[in-house]
Amino acid sequence: MNLTRRSLLAGASALTVLPKFGFASENIDILEARTGAVSLVSDQYPDTQIWGYDGTVPGPEIRVAQGARIQRKLLNSLDEPTTIHWHGIRIDNAMDGVPGVTQDAVQPGDEFDYDFTVPDAGTYWYHSHYNTTEQISRGLYGALIVEEPNAPEVDHDITVLVDDWRLNQDAQIDPDFDRSHDWSHGGRLGNFLKATLIPETSEMQQNQRVRLRFICVATDRIMSLAMVGMQGVVVARDGMPLDAPIRLEQLRLGPAQRADVIVDITAAPGEKAMIGFVGPDQNIVLAGFDITGQASLAARGTVAALPANPVQRLQNVEGVKTVPLVFEGGAMGGLRQGTYQGKLMMAAELIENGQIWTLNGTAGLPIDPLADLSSGETVRIPITNNTVFAHAMHLHGTHFQEIMPDGSFGPLLDTILIEPRETREIAFVADNPGDWVFHCHMVSHVSAGMITWIKVRA
Repeated sequence: MNLTRRSLLAGASALTVLPKFGFASENIDILEARTGAVSLVSDQYPDTQIWGYDGTVPGPEIRVAQGARIQRKLLNSLDEPTTIHWHGIRIDNAMDGVPGVTQDAVQPGDEFDYDFTVPDAGTYWYHSHYNTTEQISRGLYGALIVEEPNAPEVDHDITVLVDDWRLNQDAQIDPDFDRSHDWSHGGRLGNFLKATLIPETSEMQQNQRVRLRFICVATDRIMSLAMVGMQGVVVARDGMPLDAPIRLEQLRLGPAQRADVIVDITAAPGEKAMIGFVGPDQNIVLAGFDITGQASLAARGTVAALPANPVQRLQNVEGVKTVPLVFEGGAMGGLRQGTYQGKLMMAAELIENGQIWTLNGTAGLPIDPLADLSSGETVRIPITNNTVFAHAMHLHGTHFQEIMPDGSFGPLLDTILIEPRETREIAFVADNPGDWVFHCHMVSHVSAGMITWIKVRA
């Protein structure tokens, strides 16, 4: 469905009312996971009860310079354990926030000190990695922005977190987080879509240049996004700069994926520029900007590429270790016997244990790693999706590149969206020692089995 000003205005009743949150600066030293209440929908509805860092959703935006040291104490004031995963950061393994793999879960009333540096500029985020379907759905996430030393000149630098929520008629979060239908299909899809802008911005001027940092924080929904009254280019994916900017059309972001775009406002004074969700049945306004004047008589020149991050890129993958990865299961996916917690099980037994998806025939975190690599070793992973649903596969601790059909290498990513019945291939240089999980970021799917891990030896 094409997105136009008319089609977006037709859905203007869905325009998000942005609540005023106390977004904090880089000086935070404590992140408290606790309950809270926010005006999620509008003043016409009761406040929504959420779980959030510092009781807000999203949590405080952390914005630091490239190379900075981040020190945050997680204080768990919830009634269940939790952790923080710093998504997309090439981090020390002990700070990765995966319970049972890199740390023990932080129990109610306890604390954990996260201390790491951020080697790469870009758009990242942080979120719970315990009971993720419920804890992310309830709001335990926030943006982490790492600024380049020589950032592009823009009039606005705005973080846009896009989410969907499953709410009841009183604007409260639906508490059913383990529906088998959700886990075996496309996941927990919400009925209320929302974009939160940091900083909150409602007015712009024609010919202003704007950097929009999109983060898909939805638990399971793939977000198709388009912009009206602005045009520009995509300059980064998953925090990593593209070699050359790509013309912006529609963005398709799976859960956890990010995209940085730089746009020039083309809407005239008195009009609106808008960000919208493009759905199969309805287009929905997520954010609108009143154009109040003209910043200049003409748009600026060409957008230059962002400075590259110090990431080891692929050079040659001929003859390197190859480790296939095959997805099976889900509704209409023909789940067969497999292993779970080291035990061989029939399909019915897997389903009884809530494990509906398998990776290479194993549901849940396997005993042995998918790949056992030496530091500096390059590995290829051909991925075959033998299911009828898309999966957003996220690798912790490093970024990878896709091997394209012509043998070239795609952009650096930490999450790749694999479409139904599709085969793709990724590769990376294993230069960050540790045990790193590799899982579907449709969090209903990882809860139902789609997780493995990779060992990188020092």
